[in-house]
Amino acid sequence: MEEKLMEIMYWSDIACPFCYIGATRLKRALTQLGLADTTPLDFKAYQLDPTLKATSDVKMAAHFAQAHGMTAEQASQRLAQIELAAAPDGLDLDYANAIPVNTMTAHRLIKYAKAAATPAQVDDLIQRLYQAYFSEGKSVADHAVLQAIAAAVGLEAEAVAAVLDSDQYADEVQADIHAAANLGIRGVPFFVINQKYAISGAQPYEAFVAALKKVQAEEEAK
Repeated sequence: MEEKLMEIMYWSDIACPFCYIGATRLKRALTQLGLADTTPLDFKAYQLDPTLKATSDVKMAAHFAQAHGMTAEQASQRLAQIELAAAPDGLDLDYANAIPVNTMTAHRLIKYAKAAATPAQVDDLIQRLYQAYFSEGKSVADHAVLQAIAAAVGLEAEAVAAVLDSDQYADEVQADIHAAANLGIRGVPFFVINQKYAISGAQPYEAFVAALKKVQAEEEAK
């Protein structure tokens, strides 16, 4: 009998720590079940805060406090909690020093990569963007940062520059965001397996394993 392949779409923002954590746990679960090499992961764009500018004079600690009506101490504690939550998944976050900028350009770059590169390169690009944002304190709206990341995964420099210096792929990014709204998605990460099974949030690793096993069993029973 032909093995049924699993397809996973997931809505995510490069500025979302729980998206980074959730995707990491999902990939680990897929690897554990021997599904990583046969399960395409389709990254869909989402913006937690589309009103942010392309530059920022403050780091995440100050921005988070202001955005959530917290004291500096409260914000620092909350960010530290998120950093601790990511540590067991092998993620070394420095969330307090992240630069809160608009992620539209980073999303456009991902869309270009999906059109011009291999799935492995796209995944590498996404991982490097997360790392730049959450661990390296780099601005993912800075064209020089994005060009360096794109070069590291083997994307063509002139084509990347043309994308960054225009609004190419903005419509594709907005289409993902509108699709999320139409599905009633109000937060990310949000995973959709085989266009019918949904997983919301950065669930524990064990929950991803259980969900994938259930989907696999139901699909194989057809």
